[in-house]
Amino acid sequence: MPLALSEARAAAARGEVPVGAVMTDPHGHVVASAGNRTRERHDPTAHAEIEVIRAACQLARSERLPGYRLWVTLEPCPMCAGAISAARIETLYYGADDPRMGGVRHGARVFDHPQCHHRPEIHDGIGAKDSASLLKQFFSNRR
Repeated sequence: MPLALSEARAAAARGEVPVGAVMTDPHGHVVASAGNRTRERHDPTAHAEIEVIRAACQLARSERLPGYRLWVTLEPCPMCAGAISAARIETLYYGADDPRMGGVRHGARVFDHPQCHHRPEIHDGIGAKDSASLLKQFFSNRR
């Protein structure tokens, strides 16, 4: 999670919402890390999670990532949760809850939906205090 937080801080420095993500392979090696880049790329899908999923899939030469673990500073939105399921990521670790836009424990609860064909193991609250603080500071500075 420290690397994901570092990516979130870098995203904030670029004017992006400070969310960072890291993907590790089945052996625990970091294969990708990224922060949000939606504004920079003018791409609403350039969330940190999507960025690392794309990079990891390229490296694995596969659209599926069984055994991989995703670390993200904020509860994934429904779009990212859908991508996590589609990629068959084994384990999701995330920091702060997102009651407004989350798609895992809040809102759409993508993995609880009967049509969801893959549900990762989920561990929440990892580095939540630091993740939430970074987000609060970012939005406070923008107001």
